[in-house]
Amino acid sequence: MNKIVFFGGKGGVGKTTSSAAYAWRCAKNGEKTLIVSTDPAHSLCDIFERKIGSKIINLEHNLFGLEIDPEVESENYIKNIKSNMKHIVSPVIVKEIEKQLDAASVSPGSDESAVFDKLMEVIIDYSTQYDRIVIDTAPTGHTVRLLSLPELLGGWMDRLIEKRKKAMELYEMANRDESRMQSLIMKDPVIATLNTRKNKMELAREILTDEKLVSFVFVLNPEKLPIEETKKAVQVLSKYGIKVNELVVNRILPEGLIDGFWIKRKEMESGYLKEIDEYFYDKKIIKIPLIDSDVRANDIERISLYFQ
Repeated sequence: MNKIVFFGGKGGVGKTTSSAAYAWRCAKNGEKTLIVSTDPAHSLCDIFERKIGSKIINLEHNLFGLEIDPEVESENYIKNIKSNMKHIVSPVIVKEIEKQLDAASVSPGSDESAVFDKLMEVIIDYSTQYDRIVIDTAPTGHTVRLLSLPELLGGWMDRLIEKRKKAMELYEMANRDESRMQSLIMKDPVIATLNTRKNKMELAREILTDEKLVSFVFVLNPEKLPIEETKKAVQVLSKYGIKVNELVVNRILPEGLIDGFWIKRKEMESGYLKEIDEYFYDKKIIKIPLIDSDVRANDIERISLYFQ
C-alpha cells in the first residue's frame, strides 16, 4: 500500500479494526504512522482504550492518533468564512449573509465539506512528518461523498467565478474600459477567495487520484449487503478517477464447525467468499478471521499479522 491509505466500507464491517491493525503493523515495521478518524462515532478511542480527540497524541511507539470531529470542523469552517467575508463584502450585507451561513452550517453536505478541508490540511501538512497516514473513514455513503467533493466542488467554483466576473462586467459596462475591467477582476477579493478555494480543490483531486501516493481499501464481511455496497462504491469512485486496489474481508468464520446453525452459515459464507474472489479478481484480497471477543488494544497486534 502507499503512503496515504483510506479504509472505507459499510457501517459495522470492521473499518476501524482493520485500519488500526494496519497502522499498528506499519508502526511495528519502523514507520512513523498517523492514524486519523473521520467517523463521527470515533471508535479508535475504544479500541486503543485512550482518549484521542482533535490533538495528535502518541498511542504506541511510532504510532500516533487524531480524530476529526465533523461538528467542530463545520463550526470552524463557517467561522472562518464569516471572518474572511468581513474583508470582502460591504458591512451593509454582512448580517444577512451571516444568517445564510448559519442556515448553511446545518444543511446536508456542510459536515463533509468541513471534514474534507481538515483532512486535506492534515495530509498536506503532515505528509513530510510521517511515513504513513492511515485514514479510518465514516460509512460508505459518507466516504463516497467525501472523496467525490473535489470533482463536484471544482465545477461549482468555476461557475461561481464566472458569475462573479459577469456581475462585475455588467456593473462596469458604462465605462467601456476593457483594461480597467480586467484590472478590477484581477484585484477582486471575492474572485481571489474563490480561486484560492478552487486551487485547493484541484490539489486535493491530484492527491486523491495519485495511485503512487494514495491507496483505497474497502472493508466488507462475506455477506450479501456489504458485498453489493462495496461493488457500487468501487464503481462510483472509479468515475472520479479513484481506484480501489485492495479489499479486506473481515470476520470469516472458522473451519470445523459442528453445530447445524453454524454449518449452514459457513456454507453461505463460502458462496459469498467465492463471489468476492470472482468479482474482485483484479484486487488484492486480505482475509481476516472472526475473533472470539470484542476487539481491544491487545487484539490489534495479532490481527495486524494479516497485513504482512
